Amino acid sequence: MRPPTLHALLCLCSCLTLVRPFDWQELNPVAHIESSARISKLQALMAAAMFGQTKIPTGNGPYSVSCTDLMFKYTNKSTFLRVYYPSQGDEHSETIWIPNKEYFFGLSKFLGTRWLMGKILNSLFGSMTAPVSWNSPLRTGEKYPLIVFSHGLGAFRTIYSAIGIDLASHGFIVAVVEHRDGSASATYYYNDQSAAEIGKKTWLYLKTLKHGEEEVPLRNEQVQLRAKECSQALDLILCVDCETKNVLDLEFDIKQLKDSIDRNKIAVMGHSFGGATVIQALNDDQRFRCGIALDAWMLPLAEEVLSNFSQPLFFINSERFQYPANIIQMKKCDSPGKERKMITIKGSVHQNFADFTFATGKMIGHMFTLQGTIDSKVALDLTNKASLAFLQKHLELQKDFDQWNDLIEGKDENLIPGTNIDTTKQPVTLQNCTGTEKQNLD
Repeated sequence: MRPPTLHALLCLCSCLTLVRPFDWQELNPVAHIESSARISKLQALMAAAMFGQTKIPTGNGPYSVSCTDLMFKYTNKSTFLRVYYPSQGDEHSETIWIPNKEYFFGLSKFLGTRWLMGKILNSLFGSMTAPVSWNSPLRTGEKYPLIVFSHGLGAFRTIYSAIGIDLASHGFIVAVVEHRDGSASATYYYNDQSAAEIGKKTWLYLKTLKHGEEEVPLRNEQVQLRAKECSQALDLILCVDCETKNVLDLEFDIKQLKDSIDRNKIAVMGHSFGGATVIQALNDDQRFRCGIALDAWMLPLAEEVLSNFSQPLFFINSERFQYPANIIQMKKCDSPGKERKMITIKGSVHQNFADFTFATGKMIGHMFTLQGTIDSKVALDLTNKASLAFLQKHLELQKDFDQWNDLIEGKDENLIPGTNIDTTKQPVTLQNCTGTEKQNLD
């Protein structure tokens, strides 16, 4: 099994080698910086392969949406967030999807390729935009529920914009944490105020397994740190008396944001490794009233955590990613008197929950499992509507999201109640993120 969240980028690299094969051993990324002509040729070839590409969709709710970045404090212990929120006005502008070339370099490291691949990916996707305005004033006059979102392994804060935009368009504030535990493909921080003032970023790239290193202890350590980062983000957002300055020095009113959050209506949500982070965060922090785990990767979690928390939990799975051992671990979260729901989206793949599903055309998307047989917009719509119905019920919202309550039960032609995985007839294995499997002897 490939790494859960950035399988997409491996697919894109594979696309490039299909379109124009490279002998990577002959390329020196320092001495042979690619020419603009080569990049233009690659872009043209990739454009042909991406015929039929769709854009990241706009939100379906009644609110206009904007986004901003918040960074609190300095060093690698700082908190870094992409925040989506209801905004004033009816602005229809765009924001760069992946804002720094270093993220593409981090992706190239994650894929095990040379830095040149990062330059190619930057050239191909560096100008791609998301349909959301940047740094617009927050829409005031009401209190909004808050969702803290945790990204997957090898991902970062900007690549769940389709989910963030849609939930914000329905009246939520969505804070996507960029994790500092070594699970993001890349992230940056400032060492101190002087570094921030001159824009001197310190980049932190993906932590890879050392030769012979066991994966489970590392991932368990990371998932605990990730949950703490979610709680730390919550501390900083909710602390009215704290003087929280945005290190990025953007003209955004943080106090207004704090004053606009309904402090009793807070949820945690995440994808893949972020789905495991949801469960760890529910266990560690009672302020999260419920959680939504999108295609959760359960390997990082300790057994005792699975049945130890009481808040409601909703698993939304893809049809093609899950496997018996993972579903068995999900079912260990079940306990009498605790709300646990699970649905599976027919024809969906792991990347249907991330923006990568909109990054290529249908041919390449299907060939390399960036897209499933279900239309990506339909899968996203089902995910968000089911999530909204679940959030209304457990955050006690006075909205009309209960019109989608049937989706929570899997009542739709594109949904399976529970799971499509038979856990009784197949060998039970725990898969790690490097393609090997660990036998479960229970």
